[in-house]
Amino acid sequence: MSQLLWGLEMTSALLILGIGFFLGMRHATDPDHVVAVSTIVSRERSIPRAGWIGVLWGVGHTLTILVVGAAIILFGVVIPPRVGLTLEFSVALMLILLGVLNLTGAMHWISHRFSPAHQQHEGAHSHVHSHGDYPHEHAHEHGSKMEHHGTEVDPPHWLSEPFMRLGLFHSLRPLLIGIVHGLAGSAAVALLVLGTIRDTRWAIFYLLIFGVGTIVGMMLMTLAFSVPFTVAGNRFAWVNKSLVTATGAVSLIFGFVVAYQIGVVDGLFTTHPSWTPH
Repeated sequence: MSQLLWGLEMTSALLILGIGFFLGMRHATDPDHVVAVSTIVSRERSIPRAGWIGVLWGVGHTLTILVVGAAIILFGVVIPPRVGLTLEFSVALMLILLGVLNLTGAMHWISHRFSPAHQQHEGAHSHVHSHGDYPHEHAHEHGSKMEHHGTEVDPPHWLSEPFMRLGLFHSLRPLLIGIVHGLAGSAAVALLVLGTIRDTRWAIFYLLIFGVGTIVGMMLMTLAFSVPFTVAGNRFAWVNKSLVTATGAVSLIFGFVVAYQIGVVDGLFTTHPSWTPH
């Protein structure tokens, strides 16, 4: 009888964890997530790089979900309404910033300025770099390391594979955006878990599975976004510029709408804020 009960409990737990994985995948498709990553991916011309961006966003999101969610589950941490609204308001500010950077072209400048370049070379060699929005490869020659490549930045040796593929700026950007989104949504996820799973170990494991589902969902979504962006952008320059402008405008408008909802409707800037985690 005890073995039967144990088997039923395990089956229920695995079912809940499976649901958590698919809920994590669905969570990746929330409107603010879609707007943020589409703004980033609109400038990518490589499908694998776009996939890495989705993975890094999901990793940042999962880290904060685990840390904040575990604190709520284990220690009963209560997030005050004003703090919760402030975290959500930070997402609105981030969307506005992404929109402005895309519309002004500052995103491209920052990317070119802070992304690691290729290693120093002397003499004839070939490498891939970009002029405008289009990467290409060609051979050239320098008489001295200090002539040109001496001023470029070598990637730090501790960076992992995705960081090496994308460059430091391209890697940190989706990671930090994922962290901000995770902070805004961690309370809602943790409260959902508390209402479903009583065992703290299984509850935290649920958060991890939920995060893995979010990583997979975001990776698939960025891959899907990157296909039309890559195909159209590599063939037609005007389409490329139009996509960048459109995603920037959507991010800017959506950011202002969310900021108004949180700041005015939900009362972040009033004396009586009203916050319901969602």
